Amino acid sequence: QLQLVESGGGLARPGGSLRLSCVVSGLTSDVYAIGWFRQAPGKEREGVSSISTMDGSTYYADSVFGRFTISRDNAKNTVYLQMNSLKPDDTAVYYCNVLGVWGQGTQVTVSS
Repeated sequence: QLQLVESGGGLARPGGSLRLSCVVSGLTSDVYAIGWFRQAPGKEREGVSSISTMDGSTYYADSVFGRFTISRDNAKNTVYLQMNSLKPDDTAVYYCNVLGVWGQGTQVTVSS
């Protein structure tokens, strides 16, 4: 059974950094893409970034381009989202998704 567990969220000050992790278990295919999404209070869930394990290609939403970096460690079945230069607008619950399966999410709060 495919399962995803996110961690690494917390409270950060504007301009600060956090690194999120998504551990994937139960995946039977070697070819897939993992996406990070976020949902702020009162807003729809939106795509933030994704990475393909097939060719390593990445995608970033305009709102995070240049500040966030997605990476993967296939040996650890983990995908990371390094978030730098955080802004209050980055406050949200962050989720990872693989093949339509969601993790439980991790809260990121950016506030002074």
